[in-house]
Amino acid sequence: MNTEKIRKDFPILEKKFDGKKITYLDNAATSLKPIQVIEKIDYYYKECNANIHRGVHRMSEEASQLYEEAHSKTAKFINARNEKEIIFTRNATESMNLLMYSFYTSDFFKHGDEILISKMEHHANIVPWQFLEKKGLIKLNYVELNKDFTLNLEDLENKLNSKTKIVSLTQASNTVASINPIQEIGKIVKDNNSTFIVDGAQSTPHFPVDMKKLNCDFFAFSSHKMLGPTGMGVLYGKQELLEEMNPFLFGGDMISEVSLHESKWNALPYKFEAGTPHISGGIAFSEALNYLQKLGMKEIHEHEKKLIKFALEKFSELDYVNVYCPKNEEKQGGIILFNSPLLEPHELALALDEKANIAIRSGMHCAEPLLRKLSNEGFARASLYLYNTKEEIKVFAETLQEIERMFK
Repeated sequence: MNTEKIRKDFPILEKKFDGKKITYLDNAATSLKPIQVIEKIDYYYKECNANIHRGVHRMSEEASQLYEEAHSKTAKFINARNEKEIIFTRNATESMNLLMYSFYTSDFFKHGDEILISKMEHHANIVPWQFLEKKGLIKLNYVELNKDFTLNLEDLENKLNSKTKIVSLTQASNTVASINPIQEIGKIVKDNNSTFIVDGAQSTPHFPVDMKKLNCDFFAFSSHKMLGPTGMGVLYGKQELLEEMNPFLFGGDMISEVSLHESKWNALPYKFEAGTPHISGGIAFSEALNYLQKLGMKEIHEHEKKLIKFALEKFSELDYVNVYCPKNEEKQGGIILFNSPLLEPHELALALDEKANIAIRSGMHCAEPLLRKLSNEGFARASLYLYNTKEEIKVFAETLQEIERMFK
């Protein structure tokens, strides 16, 4: 990968504070956007600004076609069977809530059912299920982690039982960075006749995902973490399951017929896409997928593995930094979760920003149950992507060393 050439596509990387360019290491929160995606948003508002599926004039027809093509491109990107299995939402969090609400309003659960998740999950894969537990519909169980922060597969198998209605797991952790063997887990879960949901928010941007190989029932991810605009999410679901489910929202475009006392739902995917959607977002997301496919997801993953290996080596040289991840580029994504006894996480993030324009995240990272057990103070997190370089990591580590010397 020609990182130097790639970086020229990202205008914000030219941004400066006090005469120095930024080093953006907050990609797990949101990625930067290439000029191609930015221009695609601009194109919609300048050339075909119209509502979709509602007009017969040419601008509406063009906008509708581009938006529908975004569904098709997304289906191909994750190797779904067809575009009917691709629901556009606002984000991965809404995708997970769509599932919960649809199950809740149907006859999906029976008394005594259980849901199994892990202790490394994002709040989006915890709080919706807690809602069902408080309603008395289900019991929520948790899979433990190993000492290296990988998923304990033995504990998963031990906790699977005839009452386990749903298993819902992240493919890649947004904190401890572990990559879970979803394909292997999927076979175990399906052998138990449980519904399998995967949070792919931190995996889909970084390495190839294939719905036919994973054999999960549902898969959620977000546009904004993979070069696309904010306000765009995706829920993949097997067509036969989505057909049986109740809609999440009601109103325009998700109906085929309305009378005074009864309505009939539209075909997939529009059954789950009520109201005017984020049209420019869907069209621009399609352009982000083009960009990623041109680079190659395997190539992106290999680039990030080299970066994380280098970053782990640099962090091992720091005296006052503790790292919380598998410390193995084959088992983790491009995230390093860390803290220091010298500074609280927010103070550390602020010092990096003020000293060298290095942008990271600090806090509990929407994974409080796990992180609170490790530290009440929270953590700093550096997260890498396709435009990051070894030179940036070197500067990052050197700046951390300077901060260490200042406060020790």
